[in-house]
Amino acid sequence: MCGIVGYIGFRNATKLLIESLKRLEYRGYDSAGVAVIDGKINIEKRKGYITNLNPKFNGNIGIGHTRWATHGKPSDINAHPFIDCTGNFAVVHNGIIENYMKLREDLIKKGHKFSSDTDSEVIVHLIEENYKDSFRDAFFKTVNMLKGSFAIVAIHNGERKIMGAKKESPLIIGIGDHENFVASDIPAFLKYTNRVITMQDGEVCELTDDFVRFYNFGGKEIKKDVEYINWSAEDAEKGGYEHFMLKEIYEEPEAIERTIHSLFSRDFRIKNNFDKIVFVACGTSYHASLIGKYAIEEILKIPVEVYYASEYRYRPEVKEEPLVILITQSGETADTIAAAKIAKYRGYRTIGITNVLGSSITNYVDNIIYTSAGPEIGVAATKTFITQIIAIYYLIFKFGYYNGVLSRGKFDYYIDILWKTPEIVEKSLLLEQDAIEEAEKLKKHGDIFYIAREINYPVAMEGALKMKEISYIHAEAYPAGELKHGPLALINEGTPVISIVSEDKTYDKMLSNIREVSARGAYVIALSPKEEVKKYVDKWIKMPEIDYIFSPIPNTVFLQLLAYHTAKILGREIDKPKNLAKSVTVE
Repeated sequence: MCGIVGYIGFRNATKLLIESLKRLEYRGYDSAGVAVIDGKINIEKRKGYITNLNPKFNGNIGIGHTRWATHGKPSDINAHPFIDCTGNFAVVHNGIIENYMKLREDLIKKGHKFSSDTDSEVIVHLIEENYKDSFRDAFFKTVNMLKGSFAIVAIHNGERKIMGAKKESPLIIGIGDHENFVASDIPAFLKYTNRVITMQDGEVCELTDDFVRFYNFGGKEIKKDVEYINWSAEDAEKGGYEHFMLKEIYEEPEAIERTIHSLFSRDFRIKNNFDKIVFVACGTSYHASLIGKYAIEEILKIPVEVYYASEYRYRPEVKEEPLVILITQSGETADTIAAAKIAKYRGYRTIGITNVLGSSITNYVDNIIYTSAGPEIGVAATKTFITQIIAIYYLIFKFGYYNGVLSRGKFDYYIDILWKTPEIVEKSLLLEQDAIEEAEKLKKHGDIFYIAREINYPVAMEGALKMKEISYIHAEAYPAGELKHGPLALINEGTPVISIVSEDKTYDKMLSNIREVSARGAYVIALSPKEEVKKYVDKWIKMPEIDYIFSPIPNTVFLQLLAYHTAKILGREIDKPKNLAKSVTVE
């Protein structure tokens, strides 16, 4: 949520900031703005898209922002950057300042005048109030007065430098030659440099044209290492595809292969010194966790609980010794990070699964696993979801073999299939024409239902989520065995029902459930490798054959394609669905 960019160097800052903000559009936003120093601080900000901006400023130092509203409705006055009363300071901010009301009231008493309804504006007024003769000192004093979560970047008309601070919201530095960058995410500046430094919570950065320095909030200087990004700016571009989402679906075979190679390049071992496993996640990552639950209980016979991170945060401490696995695509999800802190405080063993190197979650877990999916720009998670499943399977098989639950023969069997999953996904992608044809039928409906059992029930949930978040059609998933307990009342003549029928112990039961909805006039689409299913449904999608434990992978790919093409036919903003953001860094 919210995109931040800062630049200091020799280039036209206005042009660079606009271009960089466009590369962060996937984060979700409702307004945008830039501030550039050229004799004075020049600001242009507007409600709506970046294309509404047309700044004509000169100058080669500035900051930019795309806002996703939390405090104050989307409007020109609530857009960032914010400037102080003297016109000497400008600030952009991502996060929530929890004590802003008290700070605002105190500043108003001192004569400060506010122009917006946001919590963010208080920051720039604090810097003005705290300024004596040093921008850096005023910035440090301000940061230490704030409570909440924030990534802050600020400029001062009197000193050629950029100051930034991070606490529970992402901020990354790009190191150039006689120029430096700061942003919420790497794609913002990857066109210019692949040398990055990831800031951690409680750190402040100071950027000039020729150096970057880091400090803790107490002002003590910190030495940090430079990392080199091995994907290019072109990897974050559409590459001929109409939308990032479709490009990223087609990147799934490569993302899986890259993730498997990365996972097996390390010797990851976990001793069985816990009484259960607890998954904690949000959104799509929650669905990946549910798939993990079914697979772990089936293969390892260990009890598993799955919590939404926002609920786990408020769960009372109970008597247990769990292994807690926290999954977050961005590594910055606010609720998941808060849950990780709680698990760590309670002394639980923790593992994090994320796609972003050096992200905040890495600071709060005992072990970290990277999914190596590469940059994902589309708001709807696709290849990151698939690679999360791969990472979970890897953990299961390694744990099972290391602790004697899986024989060598069974371990080799599962690993052999794991290596074949990129090929299985390639076969699933060949079903795109079927997805297009069915999308034409789905576009006219206001409700779509998904049914499945066992390990594919979370896949049905994920399929429904994808459909509703990008096509805006109401879609719900149900365990097929629950149809008689209410959902059947919603089935009318022609109601679309998408069913997932695996070759597992629930196969016969699923056929019975399909007959139930068919008898009530539903239009049934079935995903199954079994041709027998064809005679019970209106449309049979012949899925690739694979051990049912792995069946969520091909089934997910088809449902992603189905949601994509339904949204495309309806003319939706597929990569930037309304009201949503890629990374939810605030509660």
